[in-house]
Amino acid sequence: GMDPWWKAIVGVDPVAWQLSDKFKLPILTEAELKDAVKGTWFPVHALGYNWAESNADSGALMASRIKRLISDYQAMGFNCEKVILVTHSMGGLVARAVVHPKIGAAQDLVLGVVHGVMPAIGAAAAYKRMRCGFGESSMDVAAKVIGNHGSEITAVLGNSPGGLQLLPSKAYGKGWLTLMHKGKVLKSLPLSGDPYAEIYKNSTAWYRLIREDWLNPAGLRTSSLERTYGYLEDAKVFHDMLEKVYHPMSFAHYGCDSARQSFHTVSWVIEPNAVFSSVDDLSTHSDNSQGALELQGKDLTVLRGPYAPAKVAKVSLTPPADPGDETVPMYSADHQLRSGGFKGVFRQTGYEHQASYANPKALHSTLYSIVRIAQ
Repeated sequence: GMDPWWKAIVGVDPVAWQLSDKFKLPILTEAELKDAVKGTWFPVHALGYNWAESNADSGALMASRIKRLISDYQAMGFNCEKVILVTHSMGGLVARAVVHPKIGAAQDLVLGVVHGVMPAIGAAAAYKRMRCGFGESSMDVAAKVIGNHGSEITAVLGNSPGGLQLLPSKAYGKGWLTLMHKGKVLKSLPLSGDPYAEIYKNSTAWYRLIREDWLNPAGLRTSSLERTYGYLEDAKVFHDMLEKVYHPMSFAHYGCDSARQSFHTVSWVIEPNAVFSSVDDLSTHSDNSQGALELQGKDLTVLRGPYAPAKVAKVSLTPPADPGDETVPMYSADHQLRSGGFKGVFRQTGYEHQASYANPKALHSTLYSIVRIAQ
């Protein structure tokens, strides 16, 4: 008899797992399943990697480990030619590096890829967390590991080439960071579509990504603003290389849940009572590294009731308001759909980013995709 897992997949229309209506995937039959796995063994290997390292380095390392695995199986007498990659989140960027002709160059050793909850072109949550900590989501474990204050997260991600590669890339587009006052957008960045110059490597503006005073709390000789800016340059190159690269036999599933609010855009809102001539003339007066800022400026006044006008304006970050999985916004994951290169894309609801593979729909669509790749 069939394992209960397969009973939930065989004979079921993939629409049940929220297949995008841009695809028509056939129902998997029992005969097809048996044929796909006949005389075949599917050993499963977990390939861990150091997420703080550049995903390009991890991709090159994974490619060499894949080559070794294949040759080990061949040495044992198995007919083993290719692997199937199943990824979670950043692992998807690593898998794309594995098959990139100039990084891992292992496309011919990979039969296909299943991408789960991949931040395909980055996630604005990375900016938000480096400035304000992990406060917005239920990811207590991550908050304990990486920090619940922007100062703690900046110290970690700001010194991690891989962490910085989670930031929105050029492909994410213009205007995802907005500065608001009285319901009006005063400025939306990046203006030119280059977030590296305008936000990440900006060293003066109050809305910049990197607070230098948070970068090196241990006073290490190895950490510096210059080094971090170098990592950001590397991230830009990596993002550009990866933008259009997906394995030709790729399937994806990810969260498109409006109940799992995520940051497609990030907005700083200046209190309505503030009066000032230019948002660019304002500077930081204080920052609690959890999303509450105070700004000062030579011509800034804040009218609060009958008292003398204050000289410091409060600024807050609006909560996430876009569909996703509480970390990766649907907008970024949808880059896979927009690329036109996928065999199937499942746009799902009902799970939070970190726990996506605990969800039956994510698992069913993954198993279905693996069989289609194996065929």
